[in-house]
Amino acid sequence: MRKMIWRNERSLYRRTCDLCKKEILAIYPSKTLFPVYCHECWWSDKWNALDYGMEYNFSETFFSQYGKLENGVPRLALNNKNAINSEFVNQTGNIKNCYLVFGTAEAENCMYGRRFIRSKDSMDCCEVEDCELCYENSYSRKNYDVFYAYNTQNSLSSRFLSECRNCTNCFLCVNLRNKQYHIGNAPYSKEEYYKEIKKYESLSISKTTDLLEKLYDLKLRTPLKYRQDAQAINSSGDLLFNCRNIVSGFNCHDAENCKNVTDVWFIKDSQDVFSTYGPIEMCYDTMAMGYGTYRAFFSFDSWPAVDAFYADHCYDSSNIFGCANSRNKQYCILNKQYAKEEYETLVPRIIKHMNDMPYIDQKGRIYKYGEFFPPELSPFAYNETIAQEYFPLTKEEAIRQGYSWKDPEERNYTITLKTEGIPDHIKDVPDSILNDIIQCAHHQLGHSVSKCNEQCTEAYRIIPQELDFLRKMNLPLPRLCPNCRHYQRIKQRNPLKLWKRKCMCAGAKSENQVYANTIAHEHGDNRCDNNFETTYAPERPEIVYCEKCYLKEVV
Repeated sequence: MRKMIWRNERSLYRRTCDLCKKEILAIYPSKTLFPVYCHECWWSDKWNALDYGMEYNFSETFFSQYGKLENGVPRLALNNKNAINSEFVNQTGNIKNCYLVFGTAEAENCMYGRRFIRSKDSMDCCEVEDCELCYENSYSRKNYDVFYAYNTQNSLSSRFLSECRNCTNCFLCVNLRNKQYHIGNAPYSKEEYYKEIKKYESLSISKTTDLLEKLYDLKLRTPLKYRQDAQAINSSGDLLFNCRNIVSGFNCHDAENCKNVTDVWFIKDSQDVFSTYGPIEMCYDTMAMGYGTYRAFFSFDSWPAVDAFYADHCYDSSNIFGCANSRNKQYCILNKQYAKEEYETLVPRIIKHMNDMPYIDQKGRIYKYGEFFPPELSPFAYNETIAQEYFPLTKEEAIRQGYSWKDPEERNYTITLKTEGIPDHIKDVPDSILNDIIQCAHHQLGHSVSKCNEQCTEAYRIIPQELDFLRKMNLPLPRLCPNCRHYQRIKQRNPLKLWKRKCMCAGAKSENQVYANTIAHEHGDNRCDNNFETTYAPERPEIVYCEKCYLKEVV
């Protein structure tokens, strides 16, 4: 959680660039202690991070000095690299024609969501790879023309799927493998299939809600594998793909020899790493490092970096310690340049000083060398960051734990279309909806705070590309603002926690007697004695099987 408090992805503000004075979009509001520069100014030669360098003071704690440095050096308004025709995005690289996407790489024509990887022409998704013409997909890969899918891969022209692989023309299905023309997990002829789904050619919002409820009910009546994975060797965690020797990994892709890692791609020999798109190696206690980073420690948003310690937004750097918002630097401490010999002499002294004179925060927590940055130094409030997505807190809980909180700014929207006034079918939506300011269903008119605690923006608009997509795909207009829609998707994700459990296969049936096995298992009529670690808590209603029992039923 401590690293997450330093990452604001989707809390965006209008403000002025402190160098060129033009109006910009930024992850920082106006009137910050530190200057904020637009993309062009920050990457220009009009300023130098070394001009803000500080002489190390051995009579003051390291983190106190670092906090002063952070409040002086200009910060980058949004963290994007090669984002073409994509103004309203953050934490992206190599994207084109995208809108309100975050943590995204190599995507084109995508809207609303988090982490579109190598994907095209898709909308309202979370954690998808190599997907095209997809809508409301979460934690899915290599899908084409698939809507409302969770943990589904290599599927085509399908709707309302969960835990499916290699499916074509399937509707309202769970746990299918290599199937086509199925509805509700039952086989249909091609002619019967198309006749039946013709009823759903144009989905209304009420029909969609009903189908999602039916999908969830089907999921509760079907065994689920104790974890979601593919080619995960000698590993523990969940959502593990092409992984080897992973301990407590969550949403890991092409990872090897790692421990306590979450949301990582192309990573080796690292520990306590969050949100990385590599390749990276030999990193510890870092966040958002990537693109060729090697040996980085207690750092974030700095890439590529080599031998970086306590670095924040330091690009193309090596041998840096306690630096912030710099580029193309080496042998620097607190943004001050040193000769190689001076640097190598001073760093061990600073490490000893950090242990001899630790930083103590307002809650009495002690920070020595080897600890990530104290949360109270973060420029963001708790509810502005992705910590609120993974570990949601109320304002009172956050303050009690020593975190700051940002109350929503007065928006003064004039709502022109209430939620209940949105047409049920997309075919009934006029072009004039593009001019409307639409009430988010989570926002109660006349109240200053929305009821959901999900970074609700209270209102939203429909953009032309979005309307075109929904019309083309016969999908209903959303009833929630983009932030609230995002929060509904991440609620599908299991927690970042493992429980020790036994397989729920009790012989001929599941332990709760809801599911009857379709084939004899090795343990016969006796209960399966396999144990495992799973992200499904014991009190949850799902039927959770070990891998052997699960494969008997689905393959």
